Amino acid sequence: MNTSLPRPASDAASTSPTTLIYWFRNDLRLDDNPGLTQACQQANNLLLVYCRCSTGWQMTRWNVPRTSRHRQQFLASTLADLTMQLKSRGSQLLEVEGSPTELLPALARAIGASTIYCEEIAAPEEQEEVAALRAAGVTVKTVWQSSLLNPADLPFALDALPDVFTSFRTKVERQHVLPPPPLASPQKIPALPPAYTILVEKWGVASRAISSGSADVEPTERHPAHPAGGRSSFPYFLPPFSGGASAASEHLHQYFDRKLAHTYKLTRNGVTGLDYSTKFSPWLSSGAMSAREAYAALKEFEAAHGANDSTYWIWFELLWRDYFRLLHLKYGAQLYRAQGLTSLPQPGHDARQFDAWCLGRTGEPLVDAGMAELNITGYVSNRLRQIVASYLVHDLGCDWRAGAAWFEAQLIDYDVYSNQGNWLYIAGRGTDPRNGRRFNIQTQAHEHDPDGTYRRLWNAL
Repeated sequence: MNTSLPRPASDAASTSPTTLIYWFRNDLRLDDNPGLTQACQQANNLLLVYCRCSTGWQMTRWNVPRTSRHRQQFLASTLADLTMQLKSRGSQLLEVEGSPTELLPALARAIGASTIYCEEIAAPEEQEEVAALRAAGVTVKTVWQSSLLNPADLPFALDALPDVFTSFRTKVERQHVLPPPPLASPQKIPALPPAYTILVEKWGVASRAISSGSADVEPTERHPAHPAGGRSSFPYFLPPFSGGASAASEHLHQYFDRKLAHTYKLTRNGVTGLDYSTKFSPWLSSGAMSAREAYAALKEFEAAHGANDSTYWIWFELLWRDYFRLLHLKYGAQLYRAQGLTSLPQPGHDARQFDAWCLGRTGEPLVDAGMAELNITGYVSNRLRQIVASYLVHDLGCDWRAGAAWFEAQLIDYDVYSNQGNWLYIAGRGTDPRNGRRFNIQTQAHEHDPDGTYRRLWNAL
């Protein structure tokens, strides 16, 4: 993969076609969106598009669907919020359903646009989409904008990125590399193309919040059924319609207003409730909140109330998120091989054990409770993610890529970079110098669920 530094938005070409397309990907916000700002500066007419995948329910090689009702519901509410914000600015979001590589060239032809702006995503499938668009004759200008730090500001070239996180963090901190401040939303969003109404009639699909009971999103047989008693499938810590930048801003402010940042390091390994962790991840993963917005709020809090080990640890976790992104810029598709970045042999796999793990029927109470929470809500704590991942790989002898696929389907905060990086880390096929992380389940249960409250709660459903 090309490891040259991504160009900042300010390095864009100064001339662009009058009519442009902005393709929203994992950046569903108006604030701190350099690619969108750049497109707005270059266009007289701007078509704003989101492509909804029409193959989400197709099964992968692991007999796992690519998405779940949890992710679909959170995405729907995120798009609804983005639509509302655009309408308040005199614009519209065109939602289309299908492959971007087929729909975007057709839309470009329909409005006479030769250029598409979008977020750069350094993962194989997303890279292939952009390559296919360019092969179809469309100019695509990608903007790297999902990381906290600007890659151009790092004290090393991307191909010299340290292969150990601690070394990366130490170099960044010694050189005092800090993120740029978040951008304001575009001052003006250009007018829609004159043919917009025709585009909606031909290609548009209505934005909708997806009900967990809707007939077209019923779980497949591989999805656990809803528990008895009508418990909501949506994460217990979120209101049922809470995607989008509006909810992200509200959550960010209430978290710091309640001074929870001062105790984050002490509580971050919790497994039950709301306040043990920041819960920023659902909005970060969809791009409704940027990492720079979270960091700016953190620094504002520290300026007003003081810094401590816990506030530092929020920065520490944001650096981990960046590190997994930078690893993709360095290694690309190598991170998706069975052996990952190692020379280890092909991992084994037991399909029956994998099925039991997916459904929370392994017979190990802590693992089954974690999988029940994940499947019922679309969320589970970071500590439980590590525990259930370790159990699948090291105790059940299954392929780490199958576990990564199940997390991709289920997690409302699924992030392609962090998901891949964390599974490689657990499996010992990434950059972890300890060659994998195997968790002792009994020790973990004693430390994180000593009275069995968590296990009783989720195994009873």
